[in-house]
Amino acid sequence: MNSIELTENGLIKNPDVVLIGGGIMSATLGVMLKKLNPEMTIQIVELLSSVALESSHAWNNAGTGHAALCELNYTPLNENGEIEIDKAIKINEEFELSKQFWAFLTEEGVIENPSDFIRRVPHMSFVNGEENVDYLKKRFEAMQGHHFFDDMEFTSDHDKISEWTPLLDKGRNDSEKIAVTRVQNGTDIDFGSLTKVLFNYLVSLPGVELSTETAVRDLDEEKDGSWEVKVKKVGDFFSEKIHTPFVFIGAGGGSLKLLQKSDIKEGRGFGGFPVSGQFLVCKNEDLVNEHSAKVYGKAAVGAPPMSVPHLDTRVIQGKKSLLFGPYAGFSPKFLKRGSMLDLLSTVSLDNIKPMIAAGLANMSLTEYLYQEVMNSHVDRMDILREFFPDAKDDEWELVTAGQRVQIIKKDEVKGGKLQFGTEVVASANGSMAALLGASPGASTSVAVILEVLDRCFTEQMQTSDWKEKMKKMVQTYDVTLSENKDLYEEVNPKVNQTLGIQA
Repeated sequence: MNSIELTENGLIKNPDVVLIGGGIMSATLGVMLKKLNPEMTIQIVELLSSVALESSHAWNNAGTGHAALCELNYTPLNENGEIEIDKAIKINEEFELSKQFWAFLTEEGVIENPSDFIRRVPHMSFVNGEENVDYLKKRFEAMQGHHFFDDMEFTSDHDKISEWTPLLDKGRNDSEKIAVTRVQNGTDIDFGSLTKVLFNYLVSLPGVELSTETAVRDLDEEKDGSWEVKVKKVGDFFSEKIHTPFVFIGAGGGSLKLLQKSDIKEGRGFGGFPVSGQFLVCKNEDLVNEHSAKVYGKAAVGAPPMSVPHLDTRVIQGKKSLLFGPYAGFSPKFLKRGSMLDLLSTVSLDNIKPMIAAGLANMSLTEYLYQEVMNSHVDRMDILREFFPDAKDDEWELVTAGQRVQIIKKDEVKGGKLQFGTEVVASANGSMAALLGASPGASTSVAVILEVLDRCFTEQMQTSDWKEKMKKMVQTYDVTLSENKDLYEEVNPKVNQTLGIQA
């Protein structure tokens, strides 16, 4: 490794890679790149005082380990009355890739104790009403036909539901039609703890620098395709310039503004719609200890996927909690610690038409958010009581979770559309990649970063050296597990055992 020249504030002047944002995505990409090429120099830039304080923070992230085991929005009913499970299969496979990478890091000693961030918690889906019970039964039958979901269980028996998860049936009329599916090998993940472990490892390596309380002021592409990145330490008057052949923008809600600063043509036309979230947290320790599951229900009409209601066991920094929510709201901020001008500052001639078109096409979302904002504590408790009928108003308190920015993009037919999920935006020459969007985000971080590597390090990813190293990190990255039952049944139990989540 060549000698590294630093700026006055300790940033690498000419790093091979600049990672903007101290979340799970930047951490994953950084670790992978150093495993693929230990000589690579990496400069990490984070606006806040530490990493993992925004979307990756445990209290700002559902931590579900999205594997489509319980999230009903991943298995819609089509026009023919059939359950579509393609999206569920895709998300489950992507989560398996994440688990494989974490298991590799555990075996390598990078992750000393996986129980610090991941635990086995059953994933359940819950519905009430005859029509919804029929839907859940049909979903169960469709999913059981695939090896990813063959250990899923279904019941509409009150006694069995009470055995699986007592709070759902406590105080409920025995004549009410309800149903639950359960998968024992679900997970709860503290992505904040995982992110810190990965960054602590990264900065221990030669050629890696982390600069916190540092803002990216501008991004200018040079004639040779490299980038001049203007950064400024919080409190400083002057900016500094660093130069790099590759920039990754993994700044959560802050990514859109930075992508616009880069002015790459692939980033034009994108807009963002911010949605805030709140959770009720249980103050009764007996109830916290009585419940051990992530129970997801059906979303309200117009609700974004991140607002699917769930009664949720969480373990954050070793402490078990019980949450219900999220209750969506509106704030023009793109980050929890962002500015009230965030939304306005991203409106441009490039995206104004898509944003207006998407807004007009999603009036139900506007109505839903308005209702959520107007809800009182009693209103929120009434929604909780659909899951847990015996819930008492004074045993739950409201906490504010993170901000999510849903993607708005151009659409040739509609003019613009609101899109959910995570999207990689990469320049044609592979010198820049940015991540936009939200859930399932963190859970599928490895699949997302593999896409970044394939699009931005295309030649290197085709070499035998990188292929061999990648195969060690992610055992099935070049195989489709969804089409290979035998391989899945061989790999999955070993990974779960390494991570300590095997039933």
